[in-house]
Amino acid sequence: MHAFAALLDALIYTRSRNAKLKLIGDYLRDTPDPDRGWAMAALTGGLDLPGVKPAVIRALIESRVDPVLFRMSRDYVGDTAETVALLWPTPDHPPADATPLSVSGVVDALAHLSRSDAPAALAAMLDRLDAEERFALLKMATGGLRVGVSARLAKQALADAFGLDVEAVEEVWHGLEPPYPTLFAWAEGSGTQPTAADVPVFRPFMLAHPLDDLRVDLADYAAEWKWDGIRVQIVHVAGETRLYSRTGDDVTRAFPDVAAAFATHGVVDGELMVKGDVQGGEAASFNALQQRLGRKVVSAKMLAESPAFVRLYDILFDGDADLRALPWTERRARLEAFVARLDPDRFDLSQLVEAADFTALEGIRAGARDAAIEGMMLKRRDSPYVAGRRTGLWYKWKRDPLTADCVMMYAQRGNGRRSSWYSDYTFGCWSEDGELLPVGKAYQGITDQEIAQLDRFVRQHTLNRFGPVREVEKSLVLEIAFDSIHESKRHKSGVAMRFPRIARIRTDKPAAEADTLAALKKLIT
Repeated sequence: MHAFAALLDALIYTRSRNAKLKLIGDYLRDTPDPDRGWAMAALTGGLDLPGVKPAVIRALIESRVDPVLFRMSRDYVGDTAETVALLWPTPDHPPADATPLSVSGVVDALAHLSRSDAPAALAAMLDRLDAEERFALLKMATGGLRVGVSARLAKQALADAFGLDVEAVEEVWHGLEPPYPTLFAWAEGSGTQPTAADVPVFRPFMLAHPLDDLRVDLADYAAEWKWDGIRVQIVHVAGETRLYSRTGDDVTRAFPDVAAAFATHGVVDGELMVKGDVQGGEAASFNALQQRLGRKVVSAKMLAESPAFVRLYDILFDGDADLRALPWTERRARLEAFVARLDPDRFDLSQLVEAADFTALEGIRAGARDAAIEGMMLKRRDSPYVAGRRTGLWYKWKRDPLTADCVMMYAQRGNGRRSSWYSDYTFGCWSEDGELLPVGKAYQGITDQEIAQLDRFVRQHTLNRFGPVREVEKSLVLEIAFDSIHESKRHKSGVAMRFPRIARIRTDKPAAEADTLAALKKLIT
């Protein structure tokens, strides 16, 4: 752990991109397998230790030091791992096992323990480490390093260290499992290069720019609905099917019904949703989809009540044929033929929106309030399928957000550079009985100057304190923008907002004139 801890410490205090690349590259060359593979998994967000959760860490430290001291320190530092690493007490009796811990040893131990056994094992490890190593262990275990290194930078460092093409590394990365033995064997010349013929690899998605105020000619652009699910890429190769999210995360285990139904050799791009009405087959809201996201095991009941399906947008490969260089019109024709070979209960085609001109299209978009529609996509008819955002090819035209005037109820300190500011706000609306009930929480949409303004309000109008959270006077109105709103049994208010953000601070409006829950519920689609 010492070498990995030193790497993280150096990365935190290094601003130069080239210097970061060298630090990671030197570590990967000098560190044996499988430690370097697990380190790469941690740096790229591919490490999952389900037995170690923030609540477990908080419980461990609060059983060893004064809980009030910990909470006040955490409030000041703004990072749980750093706070625990510094406050963790030196054991009265040195651990009997003085063997230095390795990265792979930590992963092996914590990955195979039950949630009930993990706390004791984690505590025993922390007793054997110094503060720098404890910080590294906790960061690695919780999956949030925050050392100024993106997944792409870590892969670039690996490629530079071993003289590889980073695009070749990226091409096969998501088809490999940590600690990446085949990747490092290829890097050091003792193994062959993994290829897309061997593993179901992920290809970066083609993305869209916001349309903003631009108007386009529909002779050059095709319009289709932008569905409100999660974008997925489905890959079937060598008898194996994988589902990847937009960030390249493997979500196959959460949607085994979709994976089992896709057995045609190829790669497609679409929107994964669940059916709200199983008989009718219509797409449900994103709120329904959330019940299945992130699950490693999906019950038979959930599979039956919320069956998943994919509305297909595009096709990248038809068998071994790479179609990405073809214009959109040709890919669309190939996709239509491909979809015809798939199970219609699990896969359908995203239909095009026909309009005489852009003005007519504006009217169609303005009238769309289906719970599963997020807006429109405009795709240039001659566009190839290229990774990332390319100006002029694809545009996303989201429907106008909904808004509501809500009253600030609670505020919490942020993380990172916002750790000294009250920048996370819980807000509510009025019930029929005149009670203010929480309807959402937001920390986006405002400038640093507005955060400073709200921070002053919180400090000057605090009613109660609950650790890092403050209850404030119910007098400040925030205009909240959100994409949609849904019924929710988990919230006392009975509603939950989708993507809430602060549109503006309404110092001109008294709290008594904020919106009611009844008004919000009328916006549910």
